[in-house]
This record gives sequence, C-alpha cells and structure tokens, in this order.
Amino acid sequence: MQIGIFGTGMVGRVLSAALVAKGHAVMLGTRDPRATAVRREPDRYTGESFADWTAAHPTVRLGTYADAAAFGGLVMNATSGHGSLPAVQAAGSALDGKILIDIANPLDFSKGMPPSLFVGITDSLGEQIQRAAPKARVVKSLNTIAAPLMANPRALAAGDHTMFVAGDDESAKTTVTTFLRDELGWTDVIDIGGIEASRATESLLLPWARLFGLFGSPMLAFKVVR
Repeated sequence: MQIGIFGTGMVGRVLSAALVAKGHAVMLGTRDPRATAVRREPDRYTGESFADWTAAHPTVRLGTYADAAAFGGLVMNATSGHGSLPAVQAAGSALDGKILIDIANPLDFSKGMPPSLFVGITDSLGEQIQRAAPKARVVKSLNTIAAPLMANPRALAAGDHTMFVAGDDESAKTTVTTFLRDELGWTDVIDIGGIEASRATESLLLPWARLFGLFGSPMLAFKVVR
C-alpha cells in the first residue's frame, strides 16, 4: 500500500518506519521538503536530526503535503495540532476522496505543563479538519497514546488496551479498523460514532497528560472494560 503521512516529527517517523518495515511505501509530507531534508537540529524527543533519521530510512520519500496526499492510497495526519489545518489546506484537492486518519490533538502549551486544549467541548480538531477537507473521509484515531504504542501496542500490557475510531464515513472507519488490526497490531478497536466524537477522544489527552506527569512515562493507554 502507498501511504502518505503529514508531519516529519516523532509520530511521523515512528509510523513511517514501522509501515515501511511492513512492506508499505511511505511519503512524508512537509511544508518545505528541501529545507526539511537538510534539517540538522536534534528532535526534542529523540535527539536525532531529521537528516540523520532519513539517512537511516532511505526508502521513506519526502514531499509537500499535496505530494503526500496524492501519493497515498491512505493518508495520516501526524502534524502538531497547530500545524494540522495549514497542512490540510496545503494538501487541497489532493485529499478529495482519500481516507485521512487524523492523529493530531489540539494541545495548548502556552501556560506550560500540563497542557490544555485550544479547541474542545463544542468543537474538535477532528471536526475542523473534516470541514477544511469536506471531500476527504476523516477518521480520528491513534490520538490517545504516545507514538511508540501507535505502531507497537504490544509494548504495553501485551497490547491489552483500547483504540478508538470516530468519523462520519462508515466505510472509511471499517477500512481504518482493519488497517489498525492488520498493520499495526491493535486487537481492541471501538467505533465511538461520528467525527464529533473527536471531542471525547481529544479530551482524553487531559487525563493522559496528568498521568504522564504523575508516572513520568508516556507508556500509558486506556482500556475499556465491558
């Protein structure tokens, strides 16, 4: 499968490396591919520069957001919350008809830690993205955990935790659920409704961030017991 991923930070890198290892072709989308390709400053989470990372992952392509959207049979938004709408707008009509898995969260760090949300309660980033790309089939998922668990859920509690999907297109949610199970190893996936349900999953980042601060580790996940 050809997969386009918006964002060249830790989430985009972790997912692209895992998907390439599974035999998929991946293109990362960024605002300025030439500038990104030679970026030498260390990533704040991993300490590795993008130039060093891409040298170790030479099969991962790099293009604009529109390039990545056109390339992917499936597209993933792994940008920061503040960068999501600009990325989607830059992709433009290349997203028409595409399934877009939105991983981003509207986190606001302006007052330090723990973060708050810059949109919530009556709206969500997932809904804003769907409005910005009305012909895309947006599915909110993978936004309730840290990047290492997205691609390897078994790294915590043998994978015994829950992932959510939300979106207005039932067929797209079915496809994403299959993708999560077959390609990333998720065994417990729950459809919680339309794209407005992104308000709920994005809000889960508030207790998640508190728990991160309490335990000092991002290896945290939610489990629905029923």
